Amino acid sequence: MVGIGVVGYGYWGPNIVRNFQGARFGSVKCICDTAPKSLERAKQYHPEIKVTTDFDTLLGDPEIDAVAIVTPVQTHYPLARRALMRGKHVFVEKPFTQSTAQAEELIEMAAESQLKIMVDHTFLFTPAVRKIKELIDNDVLGRLYYYDSMRVNLGLFQSDVNVIWDLAAHDLSIMQHILPRKPEAVVAAGQRHVNGVEDVAYIMVYFADNVIAHFNVNWLSPVKVRTTLIGGSKKMLVWNDLEADEKIKVYDKGVSTDDGAGLYDILVSYRMGDVWIPRLEQAEALRLETQYFFECIENDRTPFNDGVAGLRVVQMLEAANASLKNKGGVVYL
Repeated sequence: MVGIGVVGYGYWGPNIVRNFQGARFGSVKCICDTAPKSLERAKQYHPEIKVTTDFDTLLGDPEIDAVAIVTPVQTHYPLARRALMRGKHVFVEKPFTQSTAQAEELIEMAAESQLKIMVDHTFLFTPAVRKIKELIDNDVLGRLYYYDSMRVNLGLFQSDVNVIWDLAAHDLSIMQHILPRKPEAVVAAGQRHVNGVEDVAYIMVYFADNVIAHFNVNWLSPVKVRTTLIGGSKKMLVWNDLEADEKIKVYDKGVSTDDGAGLYDILVSYRMGDVWIPRLEQAEALRLETQYFFECIENDRTPFNDGVAGLRVVQMLEAANASLKNKGGVVYL
């Protein structure tokens, strides 16, 4: 059985504790937070779990094998580094770190000590993303053309990171997970309107084989939208994460071209087929993810959302920030 300590009991921490506490192969042994009100709330909901304001007390607990870091991104590197130095596996909130250099150091430390790092990209465990990956892996969509994502809402405004680091981290991790290719370059544009950081942004990611990805992230939208379109040569897919039942629709629509009679003639034909709504399993993504973390430790397996996967997302986020500062200049990865 894996014992885990959770650092941070603010917005996301209660969900992490609830799911780790209910997972097989492990349980929560301690909750750490510097805010007394947060610890009072933790004791109210989980009287069986020890609480502390001192991170070193948590690290010194012999019952704790792993640490879940659910704190602001600027604290991820120092907390994860201290946990790895004390021989603890690490589960860390997204984004992994503030820089590629920090991520690379943590990955090297974990490898030297044979410890696991898992980055909390919860969307990778949703039934919708699991189904989309299955469809792409099985070549249902055919040769991929584009990946287009919109994640907009009114708020929640952050002061320590811009909208790219807050929202695009989700979509970049999903794209990286389901597309079997590595990006080559990133272009980004955005503006600041409210609190000194970019609150509206557009990101383009280019691939070697003519696949292009586009992300629209926005804290200033009057409506909430969570939609992804993926176009392929055989089928096209729409994922609306706000739909209760029909989250994914696969369209048998597309185009094909044939040479015409003339030298420069190209005949375009359109395919208009049926719409297929695949059935999705009913499962809580965070429950699957926390269970998977315990299983990876118990069975000495490398998680697919490990530190290396987290590093690749950080690299794209850094590239997007660099492009923002250069008014949309191309940044090669």
